[in-house]
Amino acid sequence: MRISDLPRFARRHPLVIAGGGLLGLLIILALAASLYAGDPSNIDPFKRLQPPSAEMWFGSDNLGRDVFARTIFGARISLMVGLMSAAFAALGGLLIGIIAGYNRPFDNIVMRVMDGLMSIPTILLAIALISLTGPGIGILIVAIAIPETPAVARLVRSVVLGVRERPYVEAALCGGARLPKVIWRHILPSTIPPLMVQSATVCASAILTEAGLSFLGVGVPPEIPSWGNMIASSRLYLAIAPLTIFAPGICLAVTVLAVNLLGDGLRDLFDPHAKRRR
Repeated sequence: MRISDLPRFARRHPLVIAGGGLLGLLIILALAASLYAGDPSNIDPFKRLQPPSAEMWFGSDNLGRDVFARTIFGARISLMVGLMSAAFAALGGLLIGIIAGYNRPFDNIVMRVMDGLMSIPTILLAIALISLTGPGIGILIVAIAIPETPAVARLVRSVVLGVRERPYVEAALCGGARLPKVIWRHILPSTIPPLMVQSATVCASAILTEAGLSFLGVGVPPEIPSWGNMIASSRLYLAIAPLTIFAPGICLAVTVLAVNLLGDGLRDLFDPHAKRRR
């Protein structure tokens, strides 16, 4: 795409530009947090529950920590958990879905396991996994990615089952092409568009799940700033210092909105008929 094509692309796909631009801005702000946001862990008991000021733009929490700094650094946790969980779920679901679409015995066994995982609420399965190993960012990502993998696997499997019957795939096989080459050249490209849309949904769900787990005290450790544990630790001080809850809550909502807008835009981009049907 040339730079001159960007205005036309923005007019035809505004959701991609809005969601991608907002999400990109949030990522830049989170990555550059150490340059402007201050120290999110600095405790000053003499500045507890202070209102917004030039020193602390969003005021301070019950321990005297800068709410603005903790909110900005909390974006790192939410975005990392959301993006990494979506990446792991997409890779795992892609591998399982492609193999299941071409291997009937594997399909019958593994898809029943996927159905079993889908019947368990994501947050309950995540709590169970975290309870076995203890809280941490790494185990949190794995605990969220595992319950999200079955939906991705079923999506990829359905695409593979449809594409493998196409004439050009059968012609490639009859022409002597090996199955791995056919999958790489003909099957895999067909799975990428729906996989990207599903990954956006998984990312938004993972961000909300992380916030919920941290709010319950089984997600990110309390010493690490996270939107979920910020809301949990400040819920008793809503009437005194409302920004301690509103700041992370609004950022959480804006981030999920950006990811969902991007997902909707990608769906319209890859399937123009979906936009006409709405």
